[in-house]
Amino acid sequence: MNYEIVKEPIDIQSVIDKVIQREAGAVTTFIGTVRELTDGKKTLFLIYEAYETMAVKKLEQIGKEIEERWQGSKVAITHRIGRLEITDVAVVIAVSTPHRADAYEANRYAIERIKEIVPIWKKEHWENGEKWMGNQLETVEYPNGRPEESDLNE
Repeated sequence: MNYEIVKEPIDIQSVIDKVIQREAGAVTTFIGTVRELTDGKKTLFLIYEAYETMAVKKLEQIGKEIEERWQGSKVAITHRIGRLEITDVAVVIAVSTPHRADAYEANRYAIERIKEIVPIWKKEHWENGEKWMGNQLETVEYPNGRPEESDLNE
C-alpha cells in the first residue's frame, strides 16, 4: 500500500522503497516530526486523529494528482496517528521522478495538499493547555473540537 494511516512508528525506508523505480533519477523524502516549540509555546506531546478511510482516499487522490502533473512520478505517503512525543515522525512522503526539480516540487505539493484536504487533526498539548488544530477545523466549529465520522461526507 502506497497510502497509509498507521498507529505505530513509521519505517521511513519502507516508504522510500515503495517509490524506487528504474526510470527515476531522483527520490525526495519529506519527514514531518513533532517539534517542541510552536509560536513560543512549549509542546509536551501531540495526539493525531483521522477519519481513516477518508484520509486514505484523500492521500490516494493526492498521489493521482501528482502522477498526472509530474509525468513518470511515483508517490508513497504514510501518516501516523495516536500520541506522538517530541521528535517522533508524524508523516513521511516519498516521491520519485525522472528529474530532481520535479521530485522536489511534487513532494512539497503533497504536504500542502495533505494540510488542505486530508481529514487528520492534531491536538497540541502544552504546559498550560491544549487545542485541536487543523485546516478543516479553522472553517467549521465542532462540538468536540473536531468532527466525528458522521460529520464528514465521503
